[in-house]
Amino acid sequence: MSQYFYELLGLMAVFSIMIVSPGADFALVVRQSIVYGRRSAIITSFGIGASLLFHISYTVLGLGLIVSKSLYLFSMLKWAGAAYLFYLGVKALRAPAPEAPAGVAESKPTRQLSGLRCFLMGFVTNALNPKAVLFFLSLFSALVSHETPILVQAGYGVVMSTALISWFIAVSVFFTMQSVRDRFVAWGRWFNRVTGVVFIGLGVKLATQQAS
Repeated sequence: MSQYFYELLGLMAVFSIMIVSPGADFALVVRQSIVYGRRSAIITSFGIGASLLFHISYTVLGLGLIVSKSLYLFSMLKWAGAAYLFYLGVKALRAPAPEAPAGVAESKPTRQLSGLRCFLMGFVTNALNPKAVLFFLSLFSALVSHETPILVQAGYGVVMSTALISWFIAVSVFFTMQSVRDRFVAWGRWFNRVTGVVFIGLGVKLATQQAS
């Protein structure tokens, strides 16, 4: 049992650094917070967490090794992910300015997305990232023993997913605080232009990612 505890500690030590590193997931949650509000951002966070369980599931089953060694599969995943980030970027560039709330305790934009759409946005953004394939494959290969039961490894995944969701919920709450959100709303369309360029830049970075 102590072996599994130390394995989990090792995984979380590395994973915690990855969680707080800005990337497409972070940019998406921030944008959801500013444009659509806390509810949308939190649901998006759960989508990202579910996608992490998806990555860990195929890593544990050994499918991640197949993808990482197949240039064709890796490229398909890479270009799909880049295309989706380009799509998010163009959509952000064309979107109207975020709406400023008027005298409410929490920012509640009139424009809303369905819960399912928010969840899928989070899931797809994370799922189509081939770097996640390499990250979890290398992380589990280095820190988890081959003798560790699959159910225990699945438990690691649940803990990691919970930590990721908790982090992005905290991000959602912070960026939907009225004092914080109002500063971004004050940028008007510049907020959309900046986030659009960020998504497109992340797409270009992803498109140039090489399997290793």
